[in-house]
Amino acid sequence: MKKRILFLIWITVGIAVAMSAANRKFTLVIDAGHGGHDAGAKGAFSMEKNINLNVALTFGKYVERNCPDVKVIYTRKKDVFIPLHTRADIANRNKADLFISIHTNAVPRGKTVKGMETYTLGMHRAATNLDVAKRENSVILIEKDYKQRYEGFDPNSSESYIMFEFMQDKNMAQSVELARFVQKRACASANRQNKGVKQAGFLVLRETSMPSCLIELGFITTREEENYLNSADGIDRLGYGIYQAFLDYKRKYDKNITVPYQAEQKESVSIPTIVPQEEEVAQPKPKEEEKAKVEVPVKIQAEPEIPQQMAEVKIVKDDEPQDTTLIFKVQIVASNSPQRISKKKLNGMPAPDCFEEGGFYKYTVGYTDNYDEIVKIRESLVANFPEAFIIAFRGNKKVDTRTAIREFRANKNKQ
Repeated sequence: MKKRILFLIWITVGIAVAMSAANRKFTLVIDAGHGGHDAGAKGAFSMEKNINLNVALTFGKYVERNCPDVKVIYTRKKDVFIPLHTRADIANRNKADLFISIHTNAVPRGKTVKGMETYTLGMHRAATNLDVAKRENSVILIEKDYKQRYEGFDPNSSESYIMFEFMQDKNMAQSVELARFVQKRACASANRQNKGVKQAGFLVLRETSMPSCLIELGFITTREEENYLNSADGIDRLGYGIYQAFLDYKRKYDKNITVPYQAEQKESVSIPTIVPQEEEVAQPKPKEEEKAKVEVPVKIQAEPEIPQQMAEVKIVKDDEPQDTTLIFKVQIVASNSPQRISKKKLNGMPAPDCFEEGGFYKYTVGYTDNYDEIVKIRESLVANFPEAFIIAFRGNKKVDTRTAIREFRANKNKQ
C-alpha cells in the first residue's frame, strides 16, 4: 500500500513538473542600440538610435502578435539612454533564452558601403570587424564609472581586445546558428546585400549569459541605405525578416509545445516612424522562390592565399588515445569550410592540426605543456596570422584558457 502511495506521489510530482516546464514562456530580450543622449552613428538626416528602435519595436510586435508562448522584453521602448551593462543585466535577470541587439552601421565620410551583417561574440577576424566593435563599445565612455565597471577596458585600444582570446563561449554554436538565420531571412525579406556572419568583441554580448547576436542593419552613411532604413517599408521588412529568423531558431532549439496553436498573422506592423521620411526608396518585394534560394556565406575569416606548396593538415579525432596533460596550442584559422594552409606562412612550424567545433573547422599550430613556449610560437605566427590566439586542451577536451594559464603558473611556482 505504501509503495502504491509513493508511486502515485511521484507520478503527480512528475506531471506537475512537466506541466510547469511546458507552461514556461520562452523569453526573448530585444535590445535597441544607443538612445537618449547617445545618438549612435549619424547620417545625412537621421540618427542610428531611432532606426534601431523602429526596427526593434517592429520585430517585437510581430513576435507578440504571433507567439503567445514567448515573453518579449525590451531594453528600451523609447528614446532613453541605457548603459551597456544594464542591457545585459536585463537579459540575465529575466533568465532570457535569447538576446538580440539591433544596430546600424557606419563608415567614415567619403566611403560608400552597403549591406547587412550579423555578429556573434568572439575574437575579431579582420580590421573592419574590430572597427565596428570599437564604435559600438565606445558608448561606455559616456558612463561615469566605466573604468571600474568594465575593469579598465578601453574601447579604443586594440590591446584591450586581447581579452576575447580567452573567452570560451558555451553558447557560440547556437549564437552562430541564430546569426545565420538572421542573415538569410532578413536579407531576403528586405532585399538587402548579405555581408555575412562575423565575430567581434562586443561588450554587450560578453555580459550576457545566453545565445545572442548583434545585427548591423545597414549603413546610415550610405544615402540609399539611410533612405531605406528610415522608410516604413524598410522598417517593416527588416522587422519581419528578423522575426522569421527568430522562428527558425525557436523551432530548432525550443522543445516546448504551444497549445493551442495560433496561425501566423502577416499584416504589416504599424510602428510610428521616429525620423521624418525623406526621399523614400521603394524596394521590390522578393518573390517566394527567390527567398528559397538565399544562401548565407558564413565566413569568420577570409581564406589565406594558396601558394603551390601546402601544409598537410592532420585531422584530430576524438577517439584517438591521449593523456590528460594540460596542453597549449595556437589557433590560426577558423572557417566554416576546410582550408589549405600555406607552408610558407607557418615559418617552419609543423603542419597544423584541425578539429571541428560548433560547425567550424579550427586549425592549430604547436603542442606544448609550457605556456611561455606557446606565447613565443604565437609571436612567430602573428605576422601571417594576425588573428592567432592561444587555446588549451586536457586530453581531447578543450578547457578555459585562463584557468589553464593559472594552473600552469601555480605548478611552475611549486617547482
